[in-house]
Amino acid sequence: MYIEQLYTNCLAEAAYYIESEGEAAIIDPIRETEPYTELANRRNAKIKYIFETHFHADFVSGHIDLSKKVNAPIVYGPMAKTNYDIISAKDGQEFKLGKLTFKVLHTPGHTPESSCYLLLDENKKEHAVFTGDTLFVGDVGRPDLLDGVMSREELASMLYDSLNQKIKTLPEAVIVYPAHGPGSACGKNIGKETFSTIGEQKKFNYALKDQTRDQFIAQVTDGILPPPSYFFQDARINKEGYNSIDNVIKENNRPLSLNEFKSEVKNGALILDTRKAEEFEKGFIPTSVNIGLNGQYAVWVGTLINIHTPLVLIADIGTEAEAVLRLARIGYENVIGYLQGGITTWDGKLDTVRSITAEEMKKEMQHTHVLDVRKHGEWNVSHLRDATFLPLANFPDNLSTLDKQTPYIVHCGGGYRSMTAISIMKNEGFTNLTNVYGGFGSMVQAGLEVVTEEVAV
Repeated sequence: MYIEQLYTNCLAEAAYYIESEGEAAIIDPIRETEPYTELANRRNAKIKYIFETHFHADFVSGHIDLSKKVNAPIVYGPMAKTNYDIISAKDGQEFKLGKLTFKVLHTPGHTPESSCYLLLDENKKEHAVFTGDTLFVGDVGRPDLLDGVMSREELASMLYDSLNQKIKTLPEAVIVYPAHGPGSACGKNIGKETFSTIGEQKKFNYALKDQTRDQFIAQVTDGILPPPSYFFQDARINKEGYNSIDNVIKENNRPLSLNEFKSEVKNGALILDTRKAEEFEKGFIPTSVNIGLNGQYAVWVGTLINIHTPLVLIADIGTEAEAVLRLARIGYENVIGYLQGGITTWDGKLDTVRSITAEEMKKEMQHTHVLDVRKHGEWNVSHLRDATFLPLANFPDNLSTLDKQTPYIVHCGGGYRSMTAISIMKNEGFTNLTNVYGGFGSMVQAGLEVVTEEVAV
């Protein structure tokens, strides 16, 4: 038996490679196929099955392309309906992989078709369960992604049954391999570990505690923030099918001359600057939005930019293909190209962002307003006294509550998101903005006064 977790930090997503006797299975692959085909080839194995735990909303799965390349069937649990060929497995159905056995556990709740895959070892003993978005470390999948079809309460009630009847009944030593880790918007507050055991989760996961159905529904549905808008598009793409990733990269990874770049911007394309914040602040093309490749790039693009918006990219030389691929992972395929030669090719005026240290911030706080753009959970743990809370995920919609002439010091946790926020604010007409190096962490170290005060979600 061989199991490998292939974790993609940008998406906080875990895919899995399982192998026995030269046969391999892939669970929840991301869009590019090379990680799986290369691993199988390196281990002299043949991919026999591609298992999908559900219709993913936060990324476009690589199941269709991978299936075509390795001639392996795609397996979903019950209730999955697609526009392409799949095996729609029954609850309890088994699939052999070498000396191992996969058993389908239909666990509706995150979505109606959500299923877990219980792995039985050579002796038919329960070894691990691949839980998709049904169960995370310290959390469970959000039950609110079918608005208009099923209510969050209906899905949460289904999840209650799934957890109590299918998950909590497993032996405590069974390893839990979820589809996501910390930072994913598929859960409310996923733990920092990317795997666990049933026993550990029964001790520490609030959703597996003994409680009534009503108590469970209240807990699971409380405090859920609206999902990124691209979630619903990605779920549709995963049901209906998509263009080959090879074709998408070929079409989107295109160098643009300066004149071509300017023409596309004039015609309405948005400039997405993928450089690090510390490079962006030194000089950027006006109207650019900065979302750096060094962070959760794809997730923030999906949160802040409409999936149908035409994009032109500014990227460090050598990172253009990565920028395009990571957008394709979440279904963003409307990339016209990138400025060949990067920012140094630009011959027009560049804008800049002023940044200060936390120590310098102490001297300026009496003459400006502090804007905190972190997440609700971060704010509720602690925040600067008298700061204004305006989470980046809500930009630019809620900027209308701010005065564009007021000076603002903008911060996040470490400096990545604050630069994104400032770039958006500049496009909305804000004229007096300052970034804080090191964000909230540096502010705490500098001794600025912080308080805890929860805000309503």
